[in-house]
Amino acid sequence: MKRNVKVATAITAGALAIAGVLAVGPVTADSGGGRSTPDRTIAQSLTADGGQYAHRHGHGMGDGLGDGTCIRSGLAEQGTLTAAQKTTLASMAEEEKLAHDLYTVFADRHDARIFERIAAAETHHLTAVRTLLDRYDVTDPTTGKATGDFTDPTVQATYDRLLKQGEVSLNEALNAGRTVETEDIAALTAALSGLTAPDARQVYTNLLAASERHHAAFERWIATE
Repeated sequence: MKRNVKVATAITAGALAIAGVLAVGPVTADSGGGRSTPDRTIAQSLTADGGQYAHRHGHGMGDGLGDGTCIRSGLAEQGTLTAAQKTTLASMAEEEKLAHDLYTVFADRHDARIFERIAAAETHHLTAVRTLLDRYDVTDPTTGKATGDFTDPTVQATYDRLLKQGEVSLNEALNAGRTVETEDIAALTAALSGLTAPDARQVYTNLLAASERHHAAFERWIATE
């Protein structure tokens, strides 16, 4: 039986965990399924990468891919960002896009549902970062960029390297995913140091928790590969 079949069975049998992701848009759905007013910042309850994944060798253990973000009534109040913190914010957008694009490609090439689920989560994470970019009038470096295309040459080189690594085998793709999450954890931890803006701290803290969950999930898959 393919791993994806086992996964689907496990998800059907168990309840999906709900993960909240901060999002904003011209018109967005509220938690009750209705529509919110334009430009209203809300929190959406999503199953982006939540739920329990069965252990791939039938041991009945879940990967626990909860997004790590919590459900909130809205984004915290705006604060003040230094020039350096605005630069960091822009880099966060590219990092979230890198993760999304990489996992999307791996989901198409490998029989491992983990990539599809976490790629979906990264979509919402990028939306949260874009909310901050808009609030602080910072240019979004990911605007108009196709899959695998980045503004920062360093980010582009990292993507190309990890993509090549992940094309070798499923195990190498999982290792590439773990590397992405390890680097995201380090970047977010550094970004939180000295950060006082309530809304930025809220988003970064949520993203850090999500990256820690994703990292743990990749570790579990690698251990049984």
